[in-house]
Amino acid sequence: MWASGLQRFDKQPEYTEVNPGDDALLTCKVFNKRGSCSWQKNNKPVGIYPKKYEWAGSQDTGDCSLWVRAATLEFDDGEWECQVTASDFTTQDALTSSPVRLVVRVAPQRPRIEYNTSQVLPGHNVTAQAGERATVKCVSRYGNPPARLKWFLGEDEITTNTNQSNSTELDNPRTWVATSVLELSFTKEQHGRMLKCVALHESYSTKSQLIEVRLNVRYPPEVRLQGAPTQDLEEGQDSVVLRCVADANPTAKIVWKRAGRSDIVSLEETLQFRPVGRRDTGTYTCEAQNLVGASEPLSVQIDVKYPPHIIDVGPDRVMTAPLYSQATFSCTAEGNPSPSYQWLQKLPTQEGTVLIRSSDARLHINNVTYDYKGDYVCKATNVIAGVERLVQSEAISVQVVGAPQVLRQSGGREVVVARGQDALLRLVVCADPRPRRAAWEWGSLQLEAGEDRGRYKAEDLVQDEREDCYEARLHVREVDPADSRNYYLAVENDRGTDRHAVHLAVREPVSMATLLSLAAGSLLLLLILVCFTVYAMRREKCCFARRGDFRPSDLESEKSDVDSAGRKTPRLENQGLGGGGAIPAEAIYSTSPSRRPHTITGGSPEAMKVRLAAMVLQPPTRV
Repeated sequence: MWASGLQRFDKQPEYTEVNPGDDALLTCKVFNKRGSCSWQKNNKPVGIYPKKYEWAGSQDTGDCSLWVRAATLEFDDGEWECQVTASDFTTQDALTSSPVRLVVRVAPQRPRIEYNTSQVLPGHNVTAQAGERATVKCVSRYGNPPARLKWFLGEDEITTNTNQSNSTELDNPRTWVATSVLELSFTKEQHGRMLKCVALHESYSTKSQLIEVRLNVRYPPEVRLQGAPTQDLEEGQDSVVLRCVADANPTAKIVWKRAGRSDIVSLEETLQFRPVGRRDTGTYTCEAQNLVGASEPLSVQIDVKYPPHIIDVGPDRVMTAPLYSQATFSCTAEGNPSPSYQWLQKLPTQEGTVLIRSSDARLHINNVTYDYKGDYVCKATNVIAGVERLVQSEAISVQVVGAPQVLRQSGGREVVVARGQDALLRLVVCADPRPRRAAWEWGSLQLEAGEDRGRYKAEDLVQDEREDCYEARLHVREVDPADSRNYYLAVENDRGTDRHAVHLAVREPVSMATLLSLAAGSLLLLLILVCFTVYAMRREKCCFARRGDFRPSDLESEKSDVDSAGRKTPRLENQGLGGGGAIPAEAIYSTSPSRRPHTITGGSPEAMKVRLAAMVLQPPTRV
């Protein structure tokens, strides 16, 4: 019971802040109070003074709270204690509260940022190199209590990376200096961002003040190319504008170089070719440099295309080649892409027929014949942007001189005529100089060109459509079987001779009735063969089905035999050189002249029937 009557604190004073000139209440309440209340500041007694220090409640009820009127930093800021004297001399229940601080607020100065021991003015730069770790300070001075400091990078708070310390000012110990240290790793991505320090304090009208500076992060350049060509560039037609864009801090210097050269092409960001020329072809390298370092070089290939141009063709513009000799022509052209070549021969005919003699820059003829007489041009071709470009050289005229040459394919190997009809034998001979003698020979007989003897007439040589070529014609009137033989054409000039035969075959005429009978018989035979084949195939299938011993390999073997027989069938191929090209553009391209068809001339309709029958009965000619 005695202990429960002791006085004790019901509520002790608490930390209190007050703005200058405002009143502050220091609360102190005592339960079962019997002693006297008093206060002390900074371990010194404080008296009760009206309008300065006044009791806030009734002490009889145990309320020892104190009003501090019109608080000032000089007189009221400090540590306060509430004390109560003992109930009596013997009880010894005097009370002293824990000291609490009454803070008379003082607005701190605007915060400032320090870097490398120097103050950075608002809006100015904090400069560091990418990858560098640096220390930045935010200082708030002469505040009471010390300001609470926060860091922001842009709008993102980064206070967790900081460490704040508070200490009293040396020249004004009643105020504080607050310092926040930020350890920041600088990166390229932070360049240009705003670093802000915010000071929080209740005495500020807006409760906070800030300072912001700009991060100036230095980093070596990185370059990218713009305007690299994506399609063919043609000389004199297209333009190229290349830009070397550098991302760097500080600003980088651009250097353009050309592969294989030591000199600098340009120091500008933009490299232009308006229009491009073949001299501009090459690999161009762009590189950027600043105080921090240099970029990795970037390269772009400029490949200027241009149509082909004939540089040289030869050996001469006019060339005379002996018969059966060798001849070589060469052609040199420049172009990008490299041109392909064709050697074209324009035959000396009225149609201007053109042959492709070679698909190389060099044309070599192992055995010159009169077929090679004519004009030769070299055609060079390339493709630019999907369009073919071509150029042709000046013509090389080739003259072939030598002994006569009877063209073996000109008149056919055999001429078939029905008995009693007229026959015409023809052969073409080429010669330079012109043949001085031409004669038809058979058996012991000889007939010079221009002579007429009985049923035989040899015409004078007639100029063929090809230069230096002539056609020889022999007429045989009202042929009979005794005329079936080889007739030789013998020609001669100053350089030699040649001799070649054409065969005349005389056939007995066949009546129309015989022709119809033969046709009917052939048709009947064909029908019998078809019916027999169908019957045999069906019988084979039935036999295999009954016996059950059919083997797929048997049928495959028969099919292989048929295929082999089909492959052995002789095939007629064009043995001449052929191709396409235009000299000039309106010229018609063709292969070597084809063999002339057999000609059956003269006679009444009845005679025509006889000749037709003879052709039907004639055995096939092997090729």
